[in-house]
Amino acid sequence: MEDLVLDLKKNIKEALNLEHLEVTQIDTDAPLFGTGLGLDSIDALELIVLMEKKYGVKIKSAEEGKNVFQSIKTMADYISTHKK
Repeated sequence: MEDLVLDLKKNIKEALNLEHLEVTQIDTDAPLFGTGLGLDSIDALELIVLMEKKYGVKIKSAEEGKNVFQSIKTMADYISTHKK
């Protein structure tokens, strides 16, 4: 799981152009939106694309997305249980 979390952080940093952050600065448990990483709705779309392209995982609904995109940890948990 640690490898997946690290890979996910690297891919998010690249996909969202978070050049001001080092991978080690991204907190696994911090919220992705709001006070944590401070992502917005456009970033959410990028995360959806990232999950589909890199991990082969689709988010089925907006409600499911809210649960999945709470933190890096929740994303990694979702990927590990739904990856094909």
